[in-house]
Amino acid sequence: MIYVVNINDKVYEVEVEKGKANLIKTTQTFATIPTPSVESDKTENNNTSSQSLSTQENIKGEAIKSPMPGTILDIKVNVGAKVKKGQLLIVLEAMKMENEIFATIDGVVSHINVSKGSTVSTNDLMMAIQ
Repeated sequence: MIYVVNINDKVYEVEVEKGKANLIKTTQTFATIPTPSVESDKTENNNTSSQSLSTQENIKGEAIKSPMPGTILDIKVNVGAKVKKGQLLIVLEAMKMENEIFATIDGVVSHINVSKGSTVSTNDLMMAIQ
């Protein structure tokens, strides 16, 4: 199982299996993100093309939050991609079912705060659209 842990402004992605832990990735976190509208939530980042946050911070744009705890199976867009309302953004596995997360507005993806294999909790910010 993969866990994401925030310690001293760094995000550590750790895989734990049979009592042993292996560090997969370390990412520096950022306090603010320069973009135009305001939303806030707890996030974690393992995607190299996006910025990350370890605590509740101001996020600009429409927040795409996790509707339930689960694991990210696939991310269908990149930062900067133009999306239409109803477009598939993320595939989230929860309770052994694949759940599709769709865009709530037309816009441009401004942040992606998750990566394939990362785990999310309910209401975790996964992405933002401006």
